Amino acid sequence: MTLFKICGLKDSRNALVARENGASFLGFVFVHGVRRELSLDLAIQILNEYRNESGRGGPALVGLFANQPIEEVNEIISQCGLDYAQLCGDEDKSYWDEVDAEVIKQVKIDFGVNSKLINSDLDNISGAGYIPLLDKYEKGALGGTGKTFDWNVIEQFNLSGKFILAGGLDSENVSQAIRVSRPWAVDVSTGVETDGAKDESKIFAFAAAVNDVKS
Repeated sequence: MTLFKICGLKDSRNALVARENGASFLGFVFVHGVRRELSLDLAIQILNEYRNESGRGGPALVGLFANQPIEEVNEIISQCGLDYAQLCGDEDKSYWDEVDAEVIKQVKIDFGVNSKLINSDLDNISGAGYIPLLDKYEKGALGGTGKTFDWNVIEQFNLSGKFILAGGLDSENVSQAIRVSRPWAVDVSTGVETDGAKDESKIFAFAAAVNDVKS
């Protein structure tokens, strides 16, 4: 069974909806200057509300960061009780090793992909015990782009371990994406939104589409 993450959450209600629909991960954005950015105070408020309603256990909590001081990242991890840090910038292995949580490292896939360079990145990430996340490259973008890339290129990559697939996924295409790439987990944000806000019906539809794919 493929796991899935609902990312870019900005309120406790949709975090609960994601949990109720079987999400394995809930994503919260701390990248500065992007549309879904949360302040630390607001994130703590949302997570307190979520925990009060949901109780113990449930999906792992993921914070998204990009090129931020390690002290800031670890403070947010501690204050919010995050399980994973998803790194979306130019962080290197020396940085990854300082993070006080499990690390997910974004790998950006460009048109005309250089598989040798991508495989070097993947080997470094997996070899260090961290999880690669494949996403579409877009110049100047930090974090997700909401756009797909050609999943068929994934067969060129060294992905013997688990990896996460992101980039433009929604309830209409995620089943095909899973069949082509066979990821450990898939990641969605824009694909479960309407007019820039999370949409409960789209979260439900995405979860159903993922779970309909036979392992």
